[in-house]
Amino acid sequence: MRPEIKVWRRKRRHLRVRKKVKGTEERPRLVVYKSNKHIWAQIVIDPPIGPSRVITGASSLSPEIRDALKELKGKTAKAKEVGKLIAKRAIEKGIKKVAFDRAGYKYHGRVKAFAEGAREGGLEF
Repeated sequence: MRPEIKVWRRKRRHLRVRKKVKGTEERPRLVVYKSNKHIWAQIVIDPPIGPSRVITGASSLSPEIRDALKELKGKTAKAKEVGKLIAKRAIEKGIKKVAFDRAGYKYHGRVKAFAEGAREGGLEF
C-alpha cells in the first residue's frame, strides 16, 4: 500500500472519531500521535467556542524519561513509559478521567501499550 493512502485513511478515521470524542472540563481528551521513531501525547479540553486548550503533554523526547528510555529496547516499551508519564502529569493537574483519542491509529501495538501505561499510571478511560 502506498504511504499516501495509508496517511489519508488514518486522517479519515481520525475525523470520524473526532465527531464523537470531545474533551470537556470533567473529562478531557487524551490524544496520541506517533511517528516512526517517537510518540507524543497531550491532554486537551475542547470548549464549545474557540480553540482547544492543551493542559499537559508528554513524549518520548521528554527530559524526565529520555535517559530511562535509552535503556529500554523497542518502541512499544517506550510508548508504555510515555503513557505512565502522561498519567503522572495528569494526576498532578487533578485529572483522573479522560476520553482516549487514538487519532485514527488502530488500537494495536504502540497505541495499545501507551493506553495500558496510562491506565497503570492511574488514568481512567
